[in-house]
Amino acid sequence: MDGSTPLGTAGAGPAMRSGPRPRRRRRADLFPWMLLAPAALMMLLVNVLPIVQGFRMSLLKLNQYTLDQFLDAPFVGLRNYRNVLFDADSPVHAGMLLALRNTALYAVVVTAAAVATGLAVALLLNRDFPGKAAARTLLMLPWVVPTYVVGTLWGFMWQRDEGIVNHVLVDVLHLMHDKPFWLIGGNTFFAIVIPTVWRAWPVLMLIFLAALQAVPEELYEAARLDGAGAWQRFRHITLPALKPVIVIQVMFQIIDNVYSYNIVAMMFGKGAGYPGEWGDLLMPLLTRQSFSYWRFGEGAAVSFVMMAAMLVFVGVWMRAFRRSMTREE
Repeated sequence: MDGSTPLGTAGAGPAMRSGPRPRRRRRADLFPWMLLAPAALMMLLVNVLPIVQGFRMSLLKLNQYTLDQFLDAPFVGLRNYRNVLFDADSPVHAGMLLALRNTALYAVVVTAAAVATGLAVALLLNRDFPGKAAARTLLMLPWVVPTYVVGTLWGFMWQRDEGIVNHVLVDVLHLMHDKPFWLIGGNTFFAIVIPTVWRAWPVLMLIFLAALQAVPEELYEAARLDGAGAWQRFRHITLPALKPVIVIQVMFQIIDNVYSYNIVAMMFGKGAGYPGEWGDLLMPLLTRQSFSYWRFGEGAAVSFVMMAAMLVFVGVWMRAFRRSMTREE
């Protein structure tokens, strides 16, 4: 040890240099939170506050007589929820049961048809053929069209006398003897399902095509050498590889179809018309009860019942298919 350096000084040097470090570390720990603060504030303003306000509206007697009071409307607690769920004399309750049945069938049928169509077309586009890029671009056109335009367009196409659907089915292909009413009665269900599937499957096709291109070609080559046919390759290679994507997309499609509104609204009087017993869904019902019949409190209650049901569905779905989504099987 050098005698010119006092022992106390040698020991104090590192201690003096390490003094400010905890303060710098605290500042470094706060820096990511400072970067996230603007986004968190925006999420609070855009999502949380409207949810809180909507829940408060569902606890008020807010109708055409109390609308001028708005936030000072009479407080009724959970009465709106009781009327919506259990009161047989409430028109919202009766309409909600029919809309719930239609929405459940609609979500299942549209999701199954859109996923199956998107997967089938993706399998075809995954092969090499002339004009593949052009075909892929043209097949995306239905998804590019806005839903409001889709509803209006198909509303004209379903017309009994003037619509192109009946013209093709009856006058061109001669598949029917009489022109049916598509926007009245039980046919209404198919009149809202087909346009939704027509618009939904292209984006699923694109997602499945991207997933297919990530599957190693060596797996298919090895399967061919082992004598596996097309169905065996699809069942044992393609489906397991696509299972995480299919599970997630089915969940997203069901949520999206439960909240479907634009196509039905534009097809039947821009949201003010009644689609009928087999055409009414939960979102058009909510909008009609809130803005046409001025039942804002009950409409808000319907929206929170839907949100609670979808939260339960997402929780059950994520738990049931957790391993499939992470490829841990």
